[in-house]
Order: sequence, then structure tokens, then C-alpha cells
Amino acid sequence: MSKTPPGDKQFSLDLEPACDPRQALSCTEKLLELLDQWQEAGWIRPLDVRFARLIHDLSKEQDAVPQALVLLLAALTSHQVGRGHVCVDIAMLLADADNTLSLPPEEPNGLPAVARGASPEGSPVKPGNLLAGVSTQECLAALDEALAVSDGSLVTPLVLNGTRLYLRRFWRYEQQIADGIRNRLEQPPTLAEPASSAAATLRQALDILFKPQDSADADPDYQKLACALAARNRFAVITGGPGTGKTTTVVKLLAALQSVAGESPERNGRKYRIRLAAPTGKAAARLNESIGGAVSRLPLDTLPGKVLQADIPTRVSTLHRLLGSRPDTRKFRHNCDNPLLVDILVIDEASMVDLDLMASVFDALPDNAQLILLGDKDQLASVDAGAVLGELCQRAAGGHYQPPTVQWLQAITGTDIPPDLQDGQGRPLDQAVAMLRKSYRFAEGSGIRQLAEAVNTNTLSSSTLEKARKAGFDDVIWLNGDSQKPSLETTQALICEHAVSGSPQAFRHQGEGRISGHAQPLPAPVGYRHYLKLMQDHKLDSNSTTEQWDQLAKSVLQAFSDFQVLCALRRGAWGVEGLNELIARHLLGQKLIPRAEGWYAGRPVLITGNDYNLGLMNGDIGITFSRPVQEGGQSALRVAFPASDGSGSIRWISPSRLQQLETVYAMTVHKSQGSEFNHTCLVLPDRLSPVLTRELVYTGITRARNWFSLITGDAGVLRQSVDQRVVRASGLASVLS
Repeated sequence: MSKTPPGDKQFSLDLEPACDPRQALSCTEKLLELLDQWQEAGWIRPLDVRFARLIHDLSKEQDAVPQALVLLLAALTSHQVGRGHVCVDIAMLLADADNTLSLPPEEPNGLPAVARGASPEGSPVKPGNLLAGVSTQECLAALDEALAVSDGSLVTPLVLNGTRLYLRRFWRYEQQIADGIRNRLEQPPTLAEPASSAAATLRQALDILFKPQDSADADPDYQKLACALAARNRFAVITGGPGTGKTTTVVKLLAALQSVAGESPERNGRKYRIRLAAPTGKAAARLNESIGGAVSRLPLDTLPGKVLQADIPTRVSTLHRLLGSRPDTRKFRHNCDNPLLVDILVIDEASMVDLDLMASVFDALPDNAQLILLGDKDQLASVDAGAVLGELCQRAAGGHYQPPTVQWLQAITGTDIPPDLQDGQGRPLDQAVAMLRKSYRFAEGSGIRQLAEAVNTNTLSSSTLEKARKAGFDDVIWLNGDSQKPSLETTQALICEHAVSGSPQAFRHQGEGRISGHAQPLPAPVGYRHYLKLMQDHKLDSNSTTEQWDQLAKSVLQAFSDFQVLCALRRGAWGVEGLNELIARHLLGQKLIPRAEGWYAGRPVLITGNDYNLGLMNGDIGITFSRPVQEGGQSALRVAFPASDGSGSIRWISPSRLQQLETVYAMTVHKSQGSEFNHTCLVLPDRLSPVLTRELVYTGITRARNWFSLITGDAGVLRQSVDQRVVRASGLASVLS
């Protein structure tokens, strides 16, 4: 393949191919050459090209050269898996190939990626042009003839199911999850008969755990309904937005189930073996913090079945640790041949669990074990392939409860089920999904709540945006909302100043006078100066005790969590890399840090990969300190991390032992999942990108506990982002319907 020498030409967005696109589909060699061009341009990965060549080579060995169209679809299937899709829906692909594939990708400068040095006339053919005129039937016929494709009954690299084309591994994962859910739903409900003694115990326990409804409250107690629904099935999903009480609900559910176990003659008083897990260390630590307090507030001494506090676990593990991860392999120690010793498994933040990991969970669960998933269905899907929770909760808002389910819920909870949640044609999966609908974290007038709901329902009104611009909310401010498209330099200066101070003066009443839900005054919003001043002003020295240094680290880590910059992109001036460098240089100029590169006291770091030797998980955040490490007062840099076991202790680790990490003045919204910050600043770039979606904006907003600020490179990008949805190709919902 000839290459043009590197150049620095600028290209327009509408690049037209120099040759007939259909020529690339006329023979396999031309198609493989085109795939090489796409790889050279950065449109697809080397892995995608190698997979297509593997299909080609394996077919030639059997004297069956595949059609070029099959090789193209193989490469695109691999490409889509890399983008988080489970498969390629051929009908959707042919309807709008370029948007479905996000090809050509957009570079940070807003121009389409082209081969280095290529002229507009020599740029690669776009997928949309290549597939123009190709029909679904042509694709299906070509795949039907290919030896590398089957319906799953044969061991082939690709599996075709209807119009969905899978890499075999991901088809197998999807089938494994569907089988695990279906098998549990088909088992007789554990408390099938409302008149049974077990159901009576459950009813009594729920009446104790939940206060009677206020007669003035027209809505049912959705938490109580969720407990009853989840107790009935061996598989259950409890979904809800921030502050709807998912943790409170599951703690009460576990107490009620242990109450039933304690009264069960079949169990002879033996309680259920329960495990709690989350996909990341940060999510596990957050659940650790909240679940202990929730358990301590339960009226356990009044429950039937002699339920003790020790019967409800408060320690949360990461899923990888629970399953027993093994270095350099996807396989875990626990699987169908070595299942987990568990009766009930609860997984929090389930929206972050990808298809691969969820399949491993089902592989390791005993057949009779109960699985309960918790999460917000409207958050971003997992970073890797799949959107399992979103698929399972597609119909959650409508309930779709069949008459037997409605009768069960009414008998156990004494609550009337709203007619709009009843459906005589409801599906089996619907009977296992409960949605919490009332937020207890945000008051009705909360700007964070109103903005999140408006984004989530795509009902952003001009009045809501105007209130955000003019500090009309107590807790939300759009810092540069009056500027339609401010200059990059102006916006960068604003980001830097805001990162230092948190801009309390921009909020309504300068951020003063607000009261928390616990009737405590809320401090005004802060920026990174808050934690850095704590570090600068401390009086500890070589004579200070380890306990004193640990207490300082706790205070600094807590102060750091009071503010966080979130962004959508990784690269470019608007991405994590650019903003971290920009903010660090500004903090250096403000004399808040001693240097802006390498290791230094005050540097916050985010762990980006699990390190079981050090006990650090993907998503853990630490702060770098200079502290005495030897007798005689010699100091060295050490990074303080909070222990992930909920004990509140501090772990000090030498920077030289840390391998997978990045500075974290700014983090992506994806990385922020499972976290909360007192004050969150969301930075949106100056142009629309495929990653800017409704789910991303919603997730960014709902990471804020008390204060939310927005900075945009173009005011119009906010609305445009909300109009875009994350639609991941998958067949899980269809298989279970």
C-alpha cells in the first residue's frame, strides 16, 4: 500500500472518496487494503484488522475464501465491541453506518481523522459510502455462506442471531446471563403463597422495618414494595435515581430475609449466607460507609427470627476480589466448578458491571442462590462492552406487574398498586424489577434535582437554563452560561479560577445560609485551595505520631472530596489530560503546590487498574504527602489512601510502587461513577462529540451532593448532548422477552 509523505494540510468535514466505494467489496484483497487504511487513519484498531485477516486466513485454509463483505462485517463487529457494543445490528448499521460506527472519529481539533499526510482526494472511503446500496438480505446471505459464521450451534468466531452479529465470546456471555436470569425466574417463588407462615413472617418484618404511610401521601411506599418484590424472587433488580434510598432498601430487605430464615423450620434457625459486592474499589468503599450506619439504625430486636446485627454483613468487596481474580487471565477462581459459598449476593452500582463480568458472576453463583442488583438505570453504562442493567430495566418505569404479582404485593405490604403499574401482559422479567421513585436526598426545590430530571427526561426548558445562568437555584450555577461561545483562553482562565476557589460568590447568596437534610448548616462551596491549605498549614513533624499523620490524611482526603472537576473527553484542551495539566500549572502559580509535574506533595492521584498486591482498586483516590519515614526526621513522599474495608484507616504507599495511575484534578464522568462529591463542576467542550450524551450529562450532575457548577465551551452543546442517547447494540432484553 503506497503512502503519501506526511504533511500538515487542513481538511473539510465532507471528504469524498477518490474511487468507487463498491470496488472495495469486489475482492477480499481490496477490502483488506481498505481496512489497513482505516487503521492508518486511526479509525479502527489493529485488533479489528487482525480479526478480519484471521477470518480470511482460516477460510482459505479450508479452500473457502469468504466474501469481502463478510470480512468487513467481521472487522466492524470487533470495532463495535471496542466501543462498548455487544454486537452489530446489521439493519441499524445499514440505516446509518457512519453514525452507528462513529466513523470517521473526530479528533480533538474537531476535524475528522484521516491518514497521516493524506490529501482529501486520497482519504479512505467512509463506511457509509462503502455500504451504500448494500441490503440487509445481501449481508445475511453472505454471512450464511461463510464458514466463520454460525447460529451458535457450531464453534465459529462469529455468531449470527437474527440481524445481530456477535463475536462468539460475547454471544456466549449474553446467553449465560440470560440463562442465569431465566432459570431463577422459572424457579417457584421462594415465598409463593401469601398465606404461608414464611410470607406472614415477611409481612410482619416489613411492617416493623417501614413506618406506616402518612395518609396525606398519595404515593405508595416504593421501598417497601421493592423489598417485597425482591424477597419473592431468586433474581431481582432495584433501580432508582440518586437519593431514592437503594442502600436503605436493600439493608431492610436483608433484615427481612434473615427474619424469614430465622423462623423457617426447614433452615432450623440457620441464617442466609450473604455477600455484598460492587464493581470498583471506590463504589465498594462508599457502600461500606453507608451500609454500616444503615444496619445500626435497624430495629433488629423487634424482628421475628432473632435477627442479630452480625447476620447482616457490612463489609463490601469488589466483584473481582469476590470472584477471585487471577493475574493475566479473564478467568476467576470461582466458577461453575468452584461456586461461591453464598445464599444471597447483592451487587451495588450494577450499571458499571460489563457483560463479561456479569457472565462471570452467574457462572460462579450456585443455582439456588439469590441475586439482587442495585443501580441507577439512567447512568452511563459500563466502560467495557454491554449495558446489562439498562437492558434489564428498559420497562421499569411502567412496572408491568401481572395480576398474581399485584395480589402478592398487596397482601404482603398492604399497599394498593397504582393502576398504571399493572399489566396483564407483563413479562416474567418485569415481575422481578422494582423502581424507587421518591428522592430523599434533594428537596423539591433543589436545582440539582430539577436539572437532573430535566436532562434525564429531555425536557430542558429555557426557564430552567436561565435560572442556572442567573443563580436562580440555591445549589446550581452555570458559570459562563451567558456566553454562547466564549474563547478558549477565557474559558480556561475561568476553569482555573473556579478549580482554586469553587466560586462561592457566583452562587445564590454567595453559597451561604443553606441547611442540609439533617438540619445542619452547609458550608459554602469550595475548590482545591481548601485541601491544599490544610496540607500547607499543618504543624506535624518528625515528632508527630502515626495516628496524628493518619488523622491529617483523613481530613485532607475528606477536603479533597469536597470538589471535583469532571469532563467528557480524555484528550485535547477540553479533556482530562489537558485540564489536569492546566489546573496544575495554575495551582503552581498560586503557590499552592511546589511543582506541576512528576511527584509532589499535594498531588492527587486516581488508580486506573486493580492492584491486589497493594490492595488498591480501580477508582481509588489518594493524596501525596511529604512526611517523616525514618528516625531522625528524614522525609519522603508517600501517598495516603483510605482503606477500602470501611474501617476508616489510612494506607501509606511509596509512589515508586504505584504503576497504573493518573493525576486527578480532573477526571472523566465515566471514572466518577460510584463516587459523590460535595461540589462537582462539569466541563463540556466547545463542540458536540459522540461521547457527549444524555446519560453522561445526567451522571455528571448526579455526582454532586450539595453544589453543582457547569462550564461550557459552547452553550449549545449542552442541549445537543442531551438530545444524544447511549444506544448499545445488544440482544439481552430480546432474549428475555
